[in-house]
Amino acid sequence: MIETINPATGEVIERIALMEAPQIEMKLAEAARGALRWAHEDFSGRGSLLRAVAARFRLERDALATTAVREMGKPLAQARAEIEKCAWALEYFAEHGEALLSSQATPSSAARSYVAFRPLGVLLAIMPWNFPYWQVIRAAAPALMAGNVILLKHATNTTRCALEIERVFNETGAAEGLFETLLIPGKEMGKIVADARVAAVTLTGSEDAGVSVARAAGENLKKCVLELGGSDAFVVLSDADIEGAAKTAVTARFQNNGESCIAAKRFIVEDSAYDDFLSRFAELAAAQIVGNPMEERVQLGPCARDDLRKAVDEQVSGTIERGARLVTGGRSIDRAGFFYEPTVVAGVLPGMRMFDEEVFGPAAAVVRANDLEHALQLANESRFGLGANLWTRDIALAEELAGRIEAGNVFINGMVASDPRLPFGGVKKSGYGRELSSFGIHEFVNIQTVWIG
Repeated sequence: MIETINPATGEVIERIALMEAPQIEMKLAEAARGALRWAHEDFSGRGSLLRAVAARFRLERDALATTAVREMGKPLAQARAEIEKCAWALEYFAEHGEALLSSQATPSSAARSYVAFRPLGVLLAIMPWNFPYWQVIRAAAPALMAGNVILLKHATNTTRCALEIERVFNETGAAEGLFETLLIPGKEMGKIVADARVAAVTLTGSEDAGVSVARAAGENLKKCVLELGGSDAFVVLSDADIEGAAKTAVTARFQNNGESCIAAKRFIVEDSAYDDFLSRFAELAAAQIVGNPMEERVQLGPCARDDLRKAVDEQVSGTIERGARLVTGGRSIDRAGFFYEPTVVAGVLPGMRMFDEEVFGPAAAVVRANDLEHALQLANESRFGLGANLWTRDIALAEELAGRIEAGNVFINGMVASDPRLPFGGVKKSGYGRELSSFGIHEFVNIQTVWIG
């Protein structure tokens, strides 16, 4: 059985049966048949379905958001925003998918030649719990518009969210096999990846999960896209707007309870701006309203699981033991559920846990940089390379520095976020491949050369 637990109370929400072998086989067979049908659906038909799903998401926004809050603990307002973003992405690819996938005339020795983009078939999507709707739709919208079908393996603690997404697709007219959900343990995924009916794999998750899936995909010669962890640098130079940087920093670190791969995690501040930034950042962090995520006023809910809260606490205490200074927070909150105080730790150095590891929860590491060059060195001194923030009033300098930052996304005077119009993904241990935009929709197609003599 899958047991889902409300992280705000620690109580069991529901128990859902895992699928047995005949059910898994049925899902794979349905997906394979659905892929054959959907590949021949024209762009108008594909777009109509995506628009219908978007409309249903908006219609059921509050109910869907409530399910996410109950299963993983994000504040209700943020869950509603996640549903709206899903609808936006579905509508974006419904509108622009045909143009992004139109054949490209390419002169050659032929009388005529062009490049066409054909669907691959069944895309296995292995998705995490932290954005239980957005991560799925971010992968599914472009893939479905390209003519593929989705076989979803969601995180077990957001199983009801997975089933709700499947229901929405089914109730808006999706044909059998177009969007199927597998309720199976993670240890079974190697068999699914190896199944001949699965054409490709996309995963958003941990570094360890990425290695496991990449190994299975490689052994079976299947394309995969990996969006893994991050320890994003938030670099503040001496001429930055400190007030603006501090306000954005609080959102960038603590939004979604700090449980986001693209959350800013290492705040690297040039020496002359360090004290001012730290003081304002810590003040704003401590002022956040922590509590029941179903309450409108709450800004920070619980960690999604108790083991995640314990991991954050160990990273914070381990960093302080090595000489860093606790500025605010640093403790679990004595109440039901998996709550942890919004935490800021200063004087963090390379070699300390909060610098070297990904902190997946409401705790921020503030790092002092001697100068600009030292700040860049610290930003790149990470095995991750998902996103980076850079704060300075000198935009020309910022654009030059962006080229020296080892990350898939660099946001200047703003917060790293995914956007359907822009490619999203990382380098180094943050994975490979891209989601969203023209780059993402081309990840899971057969880029086919057609040559006419």
